[in-house]
Amino acid sequence: MTTEDQGAPAPPSEETLSDEQQAARTRGYVGVLLLAAGVGIPVSLVAFGFLALLHALEHTVWVTLPEDLGYADVPWWWAVPWLLLGGVLVGVAIKWLPGHGGHVPIDGLGIDPVAARAVPGILLAALGGLPLGVVLGPEAPLLALGSAFALIVVRPLAALEEPAARALITLAGAAAALAAIFGSPLVAAIFVLEAAGLGGPRLARVVLPALLSSGVGFLVFTGMGSWTGLEIASLSLPPLDGPARPDLGDVLWTVPFAVATAFAVRQVHHLGRWTRTLASSRPMAAAVGAALVVGLSAAAYSLLTGRSPEEVTLSGQGMLAPLASDPAAWSVPVLIALIAFKSLGYGVSLGALRGGAIFPAVLLGAAAGVLVSGLPGYGAIPAMAAGMGAATAAVLPYPVASAVLVVILLGSNAAAMTPVVLIAVVVAFVSEQIIATQRGRRPA
Repeated sequence: MTTEDQGAPAPPSEETLSDEQQAARTRGYVGVLLLAAGVGIPVSLVAFGFLALLHALEHTVWVTLPEDLGYADVPWWWAVPWLLLGGVLVGVAIKWLPGHGGHVPIDGLGIDPVAARAVPGILLAALGGLPLGVVLGPEAPLLALGSAFALIVVRPLAALEEPAARALITLAGAAAALAAIFGSPLVAAIFVLEAAGLGGPRLARVVLPALLSSGVGFLVFTGMGSWTGLEIASLSLPPLDGPARPDLGDVLWTVPFAVATAFAVRQVHHLGRWTRTLASSRPMAAAVGAALVVGLSAAAYSLLTGRSPEEVTLSGQGMLAPLASDPAAWSVPVLIALIAFKSLGYGVSLGALRGGAIFPAVLLGAAAGVLVSGLPGYGAIPAMAAGMGAATAAVLPYPVASAVLVVILLGSNAAAMTPVVLIAVVVAFVSEQIIATQRGRRPA
């Protein structure tokens, strides 16, 4: 026996393996991985169809119809009737259809298994509200649809009687669907993992189906061989002309800016929880009332600034590119009005309507970054990076996923701005936790 053999650790026995390690070595877990890979492509196709329909409806309401009616620009009052209709449709889904239209966005990302009978209500709430101007994103309906269709696809192939296997397939479907809108299977998997509250030894067991399903499914969009892939709008920024690396001023300003962002997000959360309390007893009235608040906020913004009411409505995904590509084109009064009115619409949407909370938070963080970039020594790109990271980490307490998402969004600026993003995410996350603890919302 050699010296190397004598010093090598003995392989672990079956008795010393954890439950997760033993499960990963079983045939059943290998079967779950094969099923996860299998559901990736059909779930991604479902996600593509949903997003394509969503974008088509949004383009019809905000571009085609105004042009057909002879308006060169969207009139200031345009959002009000459409949002009233959207409030009614969402209210119908919440009050009368199974599943209550999906997860309440103020509660975070819902990753529980979704029954097939809840799909019609989720689709009505999403397609009836999001393209008509609700200030939420499509990621929550995508999560629900991914979970539901993953189980639908798997049902003819395997019974999945074990709750753990059903949970893993649900997470795999959710990750595959989210990858379509985030533009990255890695970001989708990380969001699902943090939303599940998993860590330690269980992380490796659960991450494998999520990564495999989202990675295989994302071939639908990236293409493979002669297949060029399907194109769909995802959360992204154009190439930015930024500094080679942040200055000392960028780093120093990021700390108080992240604290202020966390405090501002907490106020939006207060509004969302208050609205949710009202919606719990009168869902239809709350949905219509919240939609009306969004419409009136958009009309007021348009009258005050002379800009399109569309900038206050919707998820804000389409505004990231013009905001990032030309920050100087946005005056201070316009930015203040945008942040104020969109935050108001966002807050009431979180509690009474249906959709995802991430996209509006990213836009509001970017707008706040452009606003504070006028401070001495604070560059526009570092401020936007800090704002997006801080707002995302504060609105949904998933710091790792928030950081990865913003870093990927920054593209060629990612390497230089990663320290700023990480500082902003950590400071905002800790600040939000401290604020919530002081108010008695959660234990220290």
